[in-house]
Amino acid sequence: MKRKLQTYSLVIFALIGLNFSFSLFAQSEYQSKLSILDEYYAKALSDWKVPGMAIAIVKDGEIIYAKGFGVKDVRTKEPVDSETLFPIASNTKAFTSAALAILVDRGLISWSDKVTDYLPYFKLWDPYVTENITISDLLTHRAGLATFSGDLLWYGTLYSREEIIKRARHLKPAFGFRERFGYSNILYIAAGEIIPAVTGKSWEEFIKEELLESLKMNRTVLSTNDLPGKKNVATPHTDYNEDVIPIEYLNWDNMGPAGSLISCVNDVAKWLVLQLNRGVIDGDTIFSSERSREMWTSYTQMPISSFLETNMPSTTFRSYGLGWGLWNYLGKKIVEHNGGYDGMISQTCMAPEENLAFVILTNKNSNLYYPLMYKTLDTFLGGEEKDWSMLLLDRVKKQKEAEEKRREQKNKERIKNTDTSLPLNCYTGTYGGELYGNAMVKLNGEKLTVHMQPAPIFEGTLKHWHFDTFEITFENIPSLPSGFCTFILDNKGQVAEMKIDIPNPDFDFTELEFIRKK
Repeated sequence: MKRKLQTYSLVIFALIGLNFSFSLFAQSEYQSKLSILDEYYAKALSDWKVPGMAIAIVKDGEIIYAKGFGVKDVRTKEPVDSETLFPIASNTKAFTSAALAILVDRGLISWSDKVTDYLPYFKLWDPYVTENITISDLLTHRAGLATFSGDLLWYGTLYSREEIIKRARHLKPAFGFRERFGYSNILYIAAGEIIPAVTGKSWEEFIKEELLESLKMNRTVLSTNDLPGKKNVATPHTDYNEDVIPIEYLNWDNMGPAGSLISCVNDVAKWLVLQLNRGVIDGDTIFSSERSREMWTSYTQMPISSFLETNMPSTTFRSYGLGWGLWNYLGKKIVEHNGGYDGMISQTCMAPEENLAFVILTNKNSNLYYPLMYKTLDTFLGGEEKDWSMLLLDRVKKQKEAEEKRREQKNKERIKNTDTSLPLNCYTGTYGGELYGNAMVKLNGEKLTVHMQPAPIFEGTLKHWHFDTFEITFENIPSLPSGFCTFILDNKGQVAEMKIDIPNPDFDFTELEFIRKK
């Protein structure tokens, strides 16, 4: 018996030694990759002139890398680390989808349930869409709205989630129901409101209890209101003229389910471990593997651009699931999402077949996350040596040059030495429409100002451009370029309407109606 035990012990020690050598081999293999990435990350941060960022990488269920780069704030120069908090913006959407998946597992809802069964006040432009839109439609950006349509309803406004949803009925669709992809924050707000309708708990309470506490995401908060008193918080930044400047946090509570989470890479890494484990963490099932597959299933097809065709030829499909973007790269399925908060851009990404995931959090309005995502994927998936950072910096440079040419062309179209049709005081008054609400035009000295009343931050100064068109600048939002405000006269020569147009990638001011009221 003793000999058998000795033999057994020798086998065990041999196996332990074998496993230990495998572990050392894996660690050595990862270390080589991580050393390459570490150097690349640091250089890219400098090249893109981003103050700071943090990155974590998960492989085979373990966090193998978590590190901060640069500074939290250009004024204080305090360094970023893996515990530094950043808004993760639209990466919140996957949390909302997972919360609803939990309700599906519990038999309280199904993905195919009609939205109006839970939100009787929910209406869209088309009555047919209102009657037939389902929970899965809310999560998959296929209701017919243009990308970012209606975002000015929540950005900086005092409107509640319910009021935002109610006002969305005035948004004109850009295409047919379930016809094509149109990214919608508004519909994610509605999706989040289903949770209190079913459970009696707020979206915040449910997310905290069912996900954040279960995952021990102890640093993560759901609102900027939770930041005062918190230590180790990154500051948002943006480019302004030739400088990188810090900007103020803006509260996003009214669109919470679409993007209000604030986290650090150590916490987000735990979330990614849960995702790769198909809803299981430390032996506990948060949501079922069936729900996981459903969230990672293609619902809405997305186009492949000429840039993708040229530079990522292995990507042959792009689509959207339930809170996740889906595509293929180097023969692997990719599950990912990015997030854009004003002054903070983030990215989560998974290659499930490789049991690989990572998160990138940055504190400037910048596309830095994009080349870092592809460099990380190439390093772990065996992609070719390509300097994505330089490639995309060159693309950004060309885009800026094209934008400058458009501005120059606009300046050439300006007719100089013109006067307004009427004295400035004739343009003052209240303008508004059913979608957004009212805007006030006032005369302060010799300058007109515009205050979009639902949003205290939208107070702009008007500078005469030509005829009845003024250049408008919202000084409280330095990341927003200047645009134009044009007053339309009726056949009696009186001001009848005001139109605001500020070309930018995030907000469509042209869909807001401002009819003269008084």
